[in-house]
Amino acid sequence: MEKKLLTIFLFVITLPSLSQNNGTLISSRILDSLGIVKNANIINLNTNQGTFSSDAGRFQIYAKKGDTLRISSIQHITQRIKITQQIIENKALIVILKPNTYVLDAFELKRHDLIGRLAVDVKSIPTEEKYALLKSNMDFSNVDFSLKDHRIDANDRAKSKVVNTVANSYSGIDAAGLIGGLFSSKKFEKSRLLDAKLDRKRALGNKILLELGEDFFFEKLKIPKEKYHHFLDYCDYLDLDKIYNENKVLKLIEIFQKESIPYLEIIKEE
Repeated sequence: MEKKLLTIFLFVITLPSLSQNNGTLISSRILDSLGIVKNANIINLNTNQGTFSSDAGRFQIYAKKGDTLRISSIQHITQRIKITQQIIENKALIVILKPNTYVLDAFELKRHDLIGRLAVDVKSIPTEEKYALLKSNMDFSNVDFSLKDHRIDANDRAKSKVVNTVANSYSGIDAAGLIGGLFSSKKFEKSRLLDAKLDRKRALGNKILLELGEDFFFEKLKIPKEKYHHFLDYCDYLDLDKIYNENKVLKLIEIFQKESIPYLEIIKEE
């Protein structure tokens, strides 16, 4: 009995120390100029712990003050974020990634003095060359069409016959086509649900704008008109739809006033 109590006591003591070693669980979201960023790679360079952002652009990771998070995505510039005391206290972080631009080396492709315009280049090719090309590719003079290729019949005879052994089944069903149709319908349904979700978010944004007024967002908070819905995405981790449905208008105003300050700093850096 004493041995069991000692084991439990040691477990209770070591549990907080393990949590302290892991750091604070930070809930974060990744955005860019178009909206959420999915499947971004996040790694804590100090602990080598990593994760990915979800379809909603969210992720959670343990970190301590002074740790560095590296956020990377194929279409964006890799960003490193130093964990500050404010991030630890808020237990939240918003990451704005900048799109990555790939510049290809310029090269010139030129042959037979062609300029790249079909109507002009066709006229510049000598007539003799055009006729020669047509003749070499369309010459069937050596083909004897009276001969029959018996290999075709042999291949047909070698094929195994389809025997229907299942009652009420149809040999003409294209299984591959049926499976492909099922997968395509699932993709369509997923796309439809995503569109419906975006429509709901857009409708919520319009309702909030109508209720609080354009002067509040565009004059008082200085949010650019073209960035209005992007600003709502920035604040979405605070469950705006739930707060709005509970008719907590003052809470919404407080959130927008607080979040507009770091948001304007972020878009100013872009």
